[in-house]
Amino acid sequence: MTFQNFKLETDADGIALITWDMPGKSMNVIDQSVMEELGKIVEQVAGDAAIKGAVITSGKDTFSGGADLTMLEQFAVLAAKLERGADEAARAAFVETAGQLSRLYRRIETSGKPWVAALNGTAMGGAFELALACHYRVAAQNPKSKLGLPEIKVGLFPGGGGTTRIARMLPTADALQFLLKGDQLSPDRAKAMKLIDAVVPPEQLVASAKEWIKAGGKAQAPWDAPSFKLPGGLVYSKAGMMTWPPANAIYRRETYDNYPAARAILQVAFEGLQVPFDTALRIETRWFAKIVRSPQAKAMIRSLFVSMQDLNKGARRPKDVPAKKIGKVGIIGAGFMGAGIAYVSALAGIDVVLIDRDQASADKGKAHSHALMTALINKGRAKTADRDALLARITPTDDYGALAGCDLVVEAVFEDRNVKAEAFAKAAKVVPDDIVFASNTSTLPITSLAKDYKNAQNFIGIHFFSPVEKMLLVEVIVGKKTGDVALATALDFVRAIRKTPIVVNDSRGFYANRCVLNYIAEGHQMLIEGIPPAMIENAGKMAGMPVGPLSLNDEVALDLGLKILKATEADMGPQAIDQKHKALLVAMVEKQGRLGRKNRKGFYDYPENGPKRLWPGLRALQEKPMTVDEIDAGDVAMIQELKHRLLVVQAVEAARTVEDGVITDVREADVGSILGFGFAPFTGGTLSYIDMMGTPAFVALCKALAKKHGPRFKPPKLLVDMAAKNETFYGRFAPGRQKAAA
Repeated sequence: MTFQNFKLETDADGIALITWDMPGKSMNVIDQSVMEELGKIVEQVAGDAAIKGAVITSGKDTFSGGADLTMLEQFAVLAAKLERGADEAARAAFVETAGQLSRLYRRIETSGKPWVAALNGTAMGGAFELALACHYRVAAQNPKSKLGLPEIKVGLFPGGGGTTRIARMLPTADALQFLLKGDQLSPDRAKAMKLIDAVVPPEQLVASAKEWIKAGGKAQAPWDAPSFKLPGGLVYSKAGMMTWPPANAIYRRETYDNYPAARAILQVAFEGLQVPFDTALRIETRWFAKIVRSPQAKAMIRSLFVSMQDLNKGARRPKDVPAKKIGKVGIIGAGFMGAGIAYVSALAGIDVVLIDRDQASADKGKAHSHALMTALINKGRAKTADRDALLARITPTDDYGALAGCDLVVEAVFEDRNVKAEAFAKAAKVVPDDIVFASNTSTLPITSLAKDYKNAQNFIGIHFFSPVEKMLLVEVIVGKKTGDVALATALDFVRAIRKTPIVVNDSRGFYANRCVLNYIAEGHQMLIEGIPPAMIENAGKMAGMPVGPLSLNDEVALDLGLKILKATEADMGPQAIDQKHKALLVAMVEKQGRLGRKNRKGFYDYPENGPKRLWPGLRALQEKPMTVDEIDAGDVAMIQELKHRLLVVQAVEAARTVEDGVITDVREADVGSILGFGFAPFTGGTLSYIDMMGTPAFVALCKALAKKHGPRFKPPKLLVDMAAKNETFYGRFAPGRQKAAA
């Protein structure tokens, strides 16, 4: 029998070697054709008496990344049909489709022949579920290999039997943690957790797998043996009672019940551990069919899987500009941001010239990379040789002449027009006219900054987020005169350092800061209104943000926020900012010396030993703090309104950026909001949040908030028009219809 995606060979010992090697793809993925062919192979192996067992491996550098986009799109199409009022037969058919992979893997497990997964590289999601369904798992020694079930990160959970198997392979608490975090494991870590049976040199992988079969490997999963006992004990036992109530409490604390998939993991494990294995699989399939239809899963899959892949592959890159290899980058400014950019560039194998006002400052910037690499070494994630190689790629200096030969220059000095203009002038004397010059500004318009540079066509914004080494997003800002070569070069650089880019047109604050500064400002406003700081912070986290607005302000730095307000006031006049917010920051920064986390004093105190805690002095800054009676009188309704205020103030600003032409691709608004400032991931991003609620309902909410709290909530004309027609952003501005950003 001939297969398109697999090659089947049987050796003299009667062991079938199944090599997964999809034509025309750099990585194997699970799609309908793969499932159909693998199903036929399973039956062939099971029905041929001459075959003693099977080994499945990959013909590519990695094993598989999991499910293909087409499978998820198929689920989306079927789910949409159900939402239009499908009958019971259609619902049953959907559950049947959702369980196809689970049934296939169970057939492998119960085929009567021993199966071994020989993992020659990364195996994620459904591919790792395939390995878990095999009777033995061996992985090749490879520091780059990752194994895991990351479905929770896109709003799903392992539905191919992975949740049920993990719950029986690990102690319950460990199983829940693994499934709920979606961590990627190294082969050695997976072996230590007993998810992998052996780790061997790559050249011994297949031989080792076959040897297990020849040595009498059993074709029976542990849970199919009569003597099997759950490693975590029964649900209704002393051990179970020590696990499940705390697990439920932790789930509530960490998710605020915003993530249906996380709740489903608990439900599937809890119910499944009380019934026979095949019944548990059916429970898992029914929950998977429910979750894959949820608005949260559809939004998260679209933004964090489909759209993110599109952007990482260069969806916004000008097609007619040849690719630019960035071999050497110049970075002006060796402060915290510049040092971070130097680190991620050197980590990607790019040579770096790191410039500051004097040699000592430049050396200090390079020391940041030394500290980061040392931390990795101490955690066992890097070697001393890796640190030495990275540091060798960074040349700290105070000589602008060292910029000669760079393929790109990134300015990362203070957020001050005069300081930036001085850096531009010094660089312009030594770099050629055709070099692309980028500014890492967080708010200053690129078009106005370009006036101080000799070639506006090659001037562009590349806005990194802090801390650079951790944040995945980079905002690429196109000025009015920025050309396609500059845009393509910037995107090539961002891709080289393994970040996700979004392309935005020029405006003050661009996209990300326009939205997130509103979140911080709303926290300020709530504080000014007398709302207890703890309530403000908890409302932010309950809404789905990673931290409250006051905590985020501390991370960004209060003095930076004050500088931004003052710069905006200087450029646009006193009416352009809220003077009460300015007064609050002046009181914190200039009168109290509280700058944020960086000096251990902001809205929070940061003791040397112990967790951060809200500064008790905040109450004294409130003109009229709310009383206990006022809080008790409207607790539930108040929290709901606070949550709405904190999300809506960001989402309505995102809609304004679309109306203003700053955002020209809805994918970038959503991906950028999640990666850039942590906008509630379960919503799929700022614009998906509006679509999920429905534009008529969102506009009505905006109007109600505007009436009560002010014009910052007023919906723009675009949103009002969309609401009248019941349009969505992904309907009206479907990706592919947008104009180029430049």
